[in-house]
Amino acid sequence: MNVVDPTPTKRNDLAELLSDVERLESIFAAWDETPRNAVIAYRTAIEALHGEALTRLVRALKDDPAALAAMKRAIGDEIVYAVLRRHGILKASLVERIEVALAGIRPMLASHGGDVELVKVAPPAIEVRFLGACDGCPASQLTFHAGVKKAVEDACPEITEVLQAKGSGLVNRDSAHFVSPFANQSASDWHEAGKLGEIPDGGVRSLTVGGEKVLLARRGAAVTCFQNACAHLGFPIHDGEIADGIVTCPHHGFQYDLASGECLTAPEVALQSHAVRVSGDKVEVRLSV
Repeated sequence: MNVVDPTPTKRNDLAELLSDVERLESIFAAWDETPRNAVIAYRTAIEALHGEALTRLVRALKDDPAALAAMKRAIGDEIVYAVLRRHGILKASLVERIEVALAGIRPMLASHGGDVELVKVAPPAIEVRFLGACDGCPASQLTFHAGVKKAVEDACPEITEVLQAKGSGLVNRDSAHFVSPFANQSASDWHEAGKLGEIPDGGVRSLTVGGEKVLLARRGAAVTCFQNACAHLGFPIHDGEIADGIVTCPHHGFQYDLASGECLTAPEVALQSHAVRVSGDKVEVRLSV
């Protein structure tokens, strides 16, 4: 039987740490029910203890402005982020939830050759702009109120006002014929991510962009980009089965909508999204901060 060395060692890589967890889980899965259940109960108790300790720590520190600022910086570390998300301490940001809501109505807009982008977030209001064929379309007001406004307000009750910006935003219709709903106003920090034809239609392509492992998904001319890491334990998902725009994590079966990143298994989490645009046959990605 393979045994993972329990001796503590210094590890800096999230994938390596999670790989250790996965190897242990594969060992436990082969055990008889009684010892396996004992391990599960032990793990649950330890996670509950750690989760409560982290919750109390965050609660105690967040009232100190300096400590709160330090915690926000620490969240940028992938291991800190993964653990806090695992314990439900760190929730999806307002911008993430808005982008997911916009992505949910994107197929309807795309069917008419249009799209929508988030322009500004200033709670309790946000500003969005239609792109492509939806910009200036006589039916855009109906689309705005029936689709975009309702989707955002349903997903983010704290947003009570959704405004429609005028104009065509960043998109140069002669060059960029698709911009994902995860894009915003910034025109800088775009990374080349290959050619459109290198992404299978209805499939995915994994690659490293700007030092980050990402997953590109394509349906026709529409492309989405996510961190190549399951929101469950952070394992890569590019080898998972894909059917009807849904990818299933090959490790523990979590399912994600490739149009929005929404997790269909555990709705409280989602894939981390990155902005993507297609200019001609060139795909470009801007990594989320």
